[in-house]
Amino acid sequence: QVQLVESGGGLVQAGGSLTLSCAASGLTFRRYAMGWFRQAPGKEREFVAAISWNGGRTYYTDSVKGRFTIGRDNAKIALWLQMNSLKPEDTAVYYCAGDFGKDYPSQEPTEYEYWGQGTQVTVSS
Repeated sequence: QVQLVESGGGLVQAGGSLTLSCAASGLTFRRYAMGWFRQAPGKEREFVAAISWNGGRTYYTDSVKGRFTIGRDNAKIALWLQMNSLKPEDTAVYYCAGDFGKDYPSQEPTEYEYWGQGTQVTVSS
């Protein structure tokens, strides 16, 4: 059974930092492109960042470029999202997701086969 479990969310002041982690089990992690998405209340789930199976390619939505960094360690089966200079508009539930076999990870949530349950990030002004 595939499980993706996010952690590291919380409440932080604007300008602060958080690092989200995603623990994966039940899948061959190194064969999956991985993504981070977020969903704010009343809004659709949106793409945040993605990384190819080997970490060679990373993609970010424009609003987080220069502030967020996605990374992975296949040997440790670890995925993270380092978030710096957080803004109130970053407040959302953050999800990690897995997309099998993609050299060029998608920004479309429908392309991802597996999802975590999400972790809340709240940025106060």
